[in-house]
Parts: sequence; structure tokens; C-alpha cells
Amino acid sequence: MIGSLRGLVDQVQDGACVLDVNGVGYLVHCSRKTLDRMTAREGVQKLLVETRVSQDAITLFGFLDATERDAFLALIEVKTVGPQKALLVLSGLTPGDLARAIATKERKRLADVKGLGAATATRIVDEPAMQKWAVGRAMPDADGVGAGEAMPAAEPAGPQADAVSALVNLGWKRPEAAAAVARGARRLGDDAALGALITEALKEMAPR
Repeated sequence: MIGSLRGLVDQVQDGACVLDVNGVGYLVHCSRKTLDRMTAREGVQKLLVETRVSQDAITLFGFLDATERDAFLALIEVKTVGPQKALLVLSGLTPGDLARAIATKERKRLADVKGLGAATATRIVDEPAMQKWAVGRAMPDADGVGAGEAMPAAEPAGPQADAVSALVNLGWKRPEAAAAVARGARRLGDDAALGALITEALKEMAPR
């Protein structure tokens, strides 16, 4: 199987490019965002490649970084979301934006991706494996939630939910509070008491 290719962009087609590797042209399917980044560059480029083999074809899917490839691999595990629909998603959303939409259950944001549809968007957001994938991959936003901060896979419950509410009452924004409580809970364990969770979350949000 082909794991990566290094060469010159010979052609760009709708949803794919031809990468010239020592005189051999490889047709590689990519997201629109990856194609745009490739055409903005010059010289030799490297693509990470996922190879899919069917009865009548060998198809290559290319990514400029491991983050996009990981998002692609997560998406194609969702029922009815094949490689082409996964590329549609990644053409409309960056991996970080996708993770944030899933973690916060923004179904409309996915449904707005051209060619995806509301039913598929709902399936992606509600898929437990995608919720698990989204944790820790949220991009920064205007509310100040930093890149890589863990977002809860689902609404917190029990002491964690109470800790989030307490922090919100103290003036913290809910996404920031939920992320801090989730990180604290992972360190303290599932049986952590409310007071300990709040203390740990406040340490997380203290200026560094």
C-alpha cells in the first residue's frame, strides 16, 4: 500500500490532483482545502496517502498533514459516510472546526457543508466514535478556548455538571469551564468530589 507520495503537482481536477512522482502521474483525491493549499505552493510537495481497494479500482486519498488524515479516517467509519463524503466535510471544515462542531453538537454547521445534507450531518454528530475523536481537537474561537483544549464528548453529568455550573456562575464561559472540568476529571478520576473538581478546574484556568 502507498503511505505517502512526494512530487510535483501536474494537474488539479475537481476533487483531485495528479502528482508527478519521477515521471509517473498519480491521481490523488483530496479535499478542496488541501488542493487550494497545494496550488498556492511551488516545488516538490508531499502528500500522506490512504489507499482504498475495491473490486474494480484502487483509489488514493491525499492529505498534507496527519490531522486531516486522522479526521478522514474517523469520518469514514461512520455509517453511510464513505471517502467522498468525508472529503466533502473536510472541504467545508478544517479538522479543528469539525471537532468543535461535533463536540458542541452543532448539527447545522455540518448540514451547511455543500453536498452533505442534514441526515448525514446528524449521523456524524451523534456517532459515539466521532464524539470520542472530537475530544481535545477543538480550534480556538472568539471566546478564547485554545487550540487543543479538551472539549467534553457529551454534556457532563453529576459532580462534573455541578462544577461547570459553579464556574459559569463565577463568570467563566461555559465551553471554557466544561473543558477545564473535563481535564481536571481525567486527572482526578471518575469519583472526584465536586470541591476537588472545582479546585482543579480553577488551576487549569489560572493565568500561566
